[in-house]
Amino acid sequence: MAKEANEMGKFDTVIHNAGLFRGGFKRTEDDLPSLFAVNTIAPYMLTCLMERPKRLVYVSSMLHTGGDANLKDIDWKQRGESGWNDMQAYSDSKLHNIMLAFGMARKLSNVKSNSLDPGWVATKMGGAGASGDIQAAVDTYVMLAEGKTDASGKHFYMTKEKSPVPAAEDKSKQDDLLNMLKDITGCSLPSA
Repeated sequence: MAKEANEMGKFDTVIHNAGLFRGGFKRTEDDLPSLFAVNTIAPYMLTCLMERPKRLVYVSSMLHTGGDANLKDIDWKQRGESGWNDMQAYSDSKLHNIMLAFGMARKLSNVKSNSLDPGWVATKMGGAGASGDIQAAVDTYVMLAEGKTDASGKHFYMTKEKSPVPAAEDKSKQDDLLNMLKDITGCSLPSA
């Protein structure tokens, strides 16, 4: 996918929005839980392999507050299928997304990297009963995608900066996550 994207030319913005939410324990061909592969590994690898855009946006969730910041067993190899908890895995991945955004803001020069929480809005994932303001969520995507803010290494909710859990802002934890993902994938960040 990164090769095909690079063949199209340099992007102004890449929004890492793909994600899995609920479901049983499924492994990829690389022996990784599919939720972890899609929600955490894919945005990391695309960032490593795609030509550097002007802006990166990582989509998180309010559920990042339940993410496990200790980064132990992020690939669920120790807990395995018997220990699988899709809500925990999802919350972990949404914390990882913020940590990726903040880490990339520090590591990649000339790139604005931020995360956003679109809120609980009426989409396929949010469901018809979601009470959030879908237009404010869209406005947040547009604001970050079009570079209508000079912010980098920030988290946004409904077009406003919002502080994530403190662990997301911990630079050593960000570096730990980046190093773990490098070890798991064999992909390195492009040089700054």
